[in-house]
Amino acid sequence: MAQPTLDTFQVIADPSRREMLRLLSEDSLTINSLAENFDMSRPAVSKHVKILHAAGFISIRDIGRERYCTLKQEGFRELQEWISYFDKFWTSKLKKLETLLNKKMSN
Repeated sequence: MAQPTLDTFQVIADPSRREMLRLLSEDSLTINSLAENFDMSRPAVSKHVKILHAAGFISIRDIGRERYCTLKQEGFRELQEWISYFDKFWTSKLKKLETLLNKKMSN
């Protein structure tokens, strides 16, 4: 049975996962190092890490006995596309407003 696709926005809706992404933006961290930043059990942190991994936000690399988490740029693509759409939308609206106001000012 195929694993259901995770909705990007549901994944980042959780404040703990957003904080994990922020921490990983500074450096790759082991799951244990990541867990030290949260007031939750190690299994709870692992569950969040698995969700971030399944959604494509992070990669996990085994080095010796440690598992290192690293951000993956591809995981943010859907968010970038969504935000880009609205950036273009608002830029277009503001340009129209600017044109209208310039016409009013020149009359």
